[in-house]
Amino acid sequence: MEKILELFYLAWNSSIIKLVILAVVMDTCFGCIRAIKEHEFNSCFGIDGAIRKISMLASLAFLLVLDKIVHLNLIGFIPDTIRTVFPVDTIGVAEFFGLLYIAYELVSILKNMSLCGLPVKHLWKTIKKFLLQYTDELPDRT
Repeated sequence: MEKILELFYLAWNSSIIKLVILAVVMDTCFGCIRAIKEHEFNSCFGIDGAIRKISMLASLAFLLVLDKIVHLNLIGFIPDTIRTVFPVDTIGVAEFFGLLYIAYELVSILKNMSLCGLPVKHLWKTIKKFLLQYTDELPDRT
């Protein structure tokens, strides 16, 4: 029981993991609003979205355990511009993946905001164009 409490303490004291949780909640909220507007389920609100979000959070919990066992510092993989936003000396595996999850969720949040009718359509189109050009990772092709 003490080890589980220690894991929760580690997660609660990581600003990156807090941001992942916030991004998941925001994406779910905008996904629900979008589902109401479109009168249909979407990837953020439905079984697929729930599985994806729960999997992200569960993987962070397992990676926190891994960080506790194996002390890796992945700060060298983080660009300097990102390091200035998160002024830390070490980035564990959980926090590294947390940054990737934040980036993924931010794209999904922006897409949902655009599809809800909020005034971010130009920004969404710019990011969508970039993603289509450099990657095949785009949350639903809408």
